[in-house]
Amino acid sequence: MMAALPDKDVPAATVSQGNQPLPYREEDGVKVFEITAQPVRWTFLDGVEQVAWTYNGMVPGPLIRVTEGDRVRFIVRNDLPDDTTIHWHGIAVPNAMDGVPDVTQPPIAPGETFVYEFEAKPAGTYWYHSHVEPDIQIGAGLHGAFIIDPATPEADPPDVDQVLVLNEWRFVNNQTFGAMPMGGMDPNYFTINGKAFPATETLKVKVGDKVRLRFVAVGQFIHPMHLHGVPFKIVATDGHPVPEGAQLTKDTVSVAPGERYDIEFVATEPGVWMLHCHISHHTTNDGEEPGGLMMMIEVEA
Repeated sequence: MMAALPDKDVPAATVSQGNQPLPYREEDGVKVFEITAQPVRWTFLDGVEQVAWTYNGMVPGPLIRVTEGDRVRFIVRNDLPDDTTIHWHGIAVPNAMDGVPDVTQPPIAPGETFVYEFEAKPAGTYWYHSHVEPDIQIGAGLHGAFIIDPATPEADPPDVDQVLVLNEWRFVNNQTFGAMPMGGMDPNYFTINGKAFPATETLKVKVGDKVRLRFVAVGQFIHPMHLHGVPFKIVATDGHPVPEGAQLTKDTVSVAPGERYDIEFVATEPGVWMLHCHISHHTTNDGEEPGGLMMMIEVEA
């Protein structure tokens, strides 16, 4: 648990952005996806390239997006030096597909393949992650977002629909360690979709746009995410819609490990507005600010 991730002969990532849509092929009505767990050297911001354990060579892993009721199959290959599995967090899967090592399946050994198959349900914001040595593997990059769209399309869909995966990292002496809430293992870098500010994406929207942000907290720390300039409504929690009469209007929402919050707002004021974690240390890069869990939303008139 205290050791660094192996870094010998780890190749550089061949993509620069995570959360890219995962392609699939159809076989007899089943959507078939391929996922490979593999180490790469990932660029978190200019001058900071570190080893990460990834799905398909990106941090976060590829975005899985399907429709409620789809039959899906995931062919998962393990190219890591350790065992792994995938757990489909919050999704209603058969027990044998739940991804808990030595309980619902044998762990996937290095060089081996395991096939997961289930019906995608219910609709909502979910995620997938390793369930082997989760203290290390999840935060080291083995995580990704999983969106299940409703079978009946929304009557009033958002103009902008963005997934924001929140995570923490510990880099010391050019090595990657597990970041966790214990003495000597605290994180010193923080990321949104695999990037630390100022390398985080600037989200561009227009005045009048309805914007949905889907927060997914994959690490081991809570993140109170604060939006400047306009309040928002919490429209879903952990994949489940909040009835309109119960939707809270807020400007800060605390996203705990494993949680998902879907928030919505209408962009009303032009300008560049900040979105950030309100734990100030989480907006630093190795103690230097600004950095970390911070991004800009540019509203055009």
